[in-house]
Amino acid sequence: MNFKIDTKEIFNVISINEETLTANMAVDLVSLIAEKQKQANKSLIIQLEAVTEIEEAAIESLVQIHERIYKQKCSFVLCGLSPNVKAAMNKRALLEKINHTPTESEAWDIVQMEEIERELDMDFE
Repeated sequence: MNFKIDTKEIFNVISINEETLTANMAVDLVSLIAEKQKQANKSLIIQLEAVTEIEEAAIESLVQIHERIYKQKCSFVLCGLSPNVKAAMNKRALLEKINHTPTESEAWDIVQMEEIERELDMDFE
């Protein structure tokens, strides 16, 4: 799988540089993210701008990643979804459940806003 990881202070951005996100690639992605989360529990943005096709199993993997990241009290955002990827995810009504944005900059904003929300919730406990 061809990808790039950009590490920020409170989150990582993983950019997938493939046209098709297959089931096998998704398994590698899940392993990569699990390893990264062991090193540092951070929020995650997955940049899918280059991806024009996505397999059903890869969508399932993204859902698993989403659930795992939020259980760790971190944020998860997909960005740069092509029309085909959006349609595939919409078939399963997943776009309503997973944060997604047109641009990476907007994804950064969501991660930062959710981080502030978590900090404010801690202040009240």
